[in-house]
Amino acid sequence: MSYEPYPTSGGGSNMVEPVPQPQTVRVAVILMYVGAGLSALGLVITVALRGRIKAAVGRALRTVRNARTHRLLTASQIHAVQNAYVLIVVVVLLVAIALWLWMAWANGRGKGWARIVASVLFGFNTLWLIFGGSRTVTTAIFIGLGWLAGLGALVFLWRRETTQYIAQSR
Repeated sequence: MSYEPYPTSGGGSNMVEPVPQPQTVRVAVILMYVGAGLSALGLVITVALRGRIKAAVGRALRTVRNARTHRLLTASQIHAVQNAYVLIVVVVLLVAIALWLWMAWANGRGKGWARIVASVLFGFNTLWLIFGGSRTVTTAIFIGLGWLAGLGALVFLWRRETTQYIAQSR
């Protein structure tokens, strides 16, 4: 028994050719990867220096009074807060890495919604930069560099070439 090749219509292909990614999108995606890298480096530093971080939190808490008893916090309460603080920082950095990578992936593929989500996330990052509370010089540098990476990515995401790429990708 012989089989005929799969029939095609009219000799042309139904496949849509992918739209070439403009330089503006490539640069924005690279900047997002830089932001993810900065967050990952911050995570490594946090884990490596967790003892120092816990000590600093402990020093800060030694003068805090319990709201119910109006007594100084106990050693176990201070220890719980120290561990919770480090855990929260690690979780926030893991979420930040995931968001940077997700935005790089989605914006690199020309998803229109991703540009808006990236803009909103940048707004949150700006608020964190302004109102993030007291921090060390190292932390401020990492947050500032991450903010600059986000700003650069947004500048390239809202360029005309990127807008045309997103429109053609639909």
